[in-house]
Amino acid sequence: MSSRGPAVPRSPSLDRLPEYPLGDLPARRAAVEARGIRVLNLGPGDADLLPPPRVVERLREVVLESRYSRYGFQRGLPEFREEAAGWMERRFGVVADPYEELHPLIGSKEGLAHLLLGCLGPGDVAILPDPGFHSYEGAVIMAGAEPHLVRLSPENGYRLDPEALPGGVVDRARILLLNYPNNPTAASVELDYFQRIVEFCREKGIGLIHDHAYSEIAFDGYRPPSVLQVPGAEEVAVELHSLSKTYNMTGWRLGWAVGNRRFIRNLVEVKSLVDTGPPLAIQAAGLEALRSPEAWMRENVELFRRRRDVGVQAFRDAGFRLQVPRATIYLWVAVPGGWSSAEFCRRALNEVGVVLLPGSSFGAGGEGYFRAALTVDEPELQEAAERLAGLEPAS
Repeated sequence: MSSRGPAVPRSPSLDRLPEYPLGDLPARRAAVEARGIRVLNLGPGDADLLPPPRVVERLREVVLESRYSRYGFQRGLPEFREEAAGWMERRFGVVADPYEELHPLIGSKEGLAHLLLGCLGPGDVAILPDPGFHSYEGAVIMAGAEPHLVRLSPENGYRLDPEALPGGVVDRARILLLNYPNNPTAASVELDYFQRIVEFCREKGIGLIHDHAYSEIAFDGYRPPSVLQVPGAEEVAVELHSLSKTYNMTGWRLGWAVGNRRFIRNLVEVKSLVDTGPPLAIQAAGLEALRSPEAWMRENVELFRRRRDVGVQAFRDAGFRLQVPRATIYLWVAVPGGWSSAEFCRRALNEVGVVLLPGSSFGAGGEGYFRAALTVDEPELQEAAERLAGLEPAS
């Protein structure tokens, strides 16, 4: 009998992964609903809205054509590549070769994981924000590299300061990853911040990845910039875009990476081994999303703006502290005194049926806050805040 251990091996990296904050949520929610409580779900960033009508119409059309049921491989649908490149030029003034400097993704989450797998190895360091999207740290670990988490603070607007990084970390760093507008804090930046970051990365020889999933959900005249608008950014940077939030297409899983050619080549090599690209039918429908009328875009953002205003006022009326975000679909709310963020969110679901995400699920730097998503209508946002105000104080 073998003494090597279980027949089914387990990667040691799995034991180092951060806990997925939504992993046990469906079971916990079902248990609360079984008690007769109507659950209000402000947890996942998954809006209760439809994509532009033409997107749905186009998908209905192409599923009847056999060529859209074939492998797309990494080339994918040329028209989607070209439209995504055109969108980057129209929106940001960024000119990218649609075949050498842009690549379709099965959502930006997939793209990020495969990009890091193609850029990092044992001994490398990736500089990550804390708090930050849990997949950042997990993807670095699965690539065999070391995440260096940088604590972000509200005092400096949750901006990562590259000048404050330890010299030893900078010397070993291969990747710096940023996300503005930010999940979970909803922090935003101007182009001059990206200029500082690009200069730092060029000087230190560090690759820059910018997750720009919330580029179009912005309010009060704010227009989030692209890191690729900075002169020289193409030497060090790649940016990830997604149709998920902009076009209410979270479940469709489509986006693109754009920027430095070496980044794109690394990504293509990995993806060629593990997937055959987004389904061609989804790319054909996504093409129509990128062509959406400005009126549809304005109305969609205005809906989130109304939800933001109602949500901020409702939480403030219920006694919570929070800033008014200029972008994203999230509110970043201070946890009342006496609770940890995890305990507060556990009680919020179990006792009053409100799903929230604890700040600590995004890293130690998120402790003291919870994230509420603007993914339900205005009356439900108000009701959620009122229910939370009724929680008994922590002992």
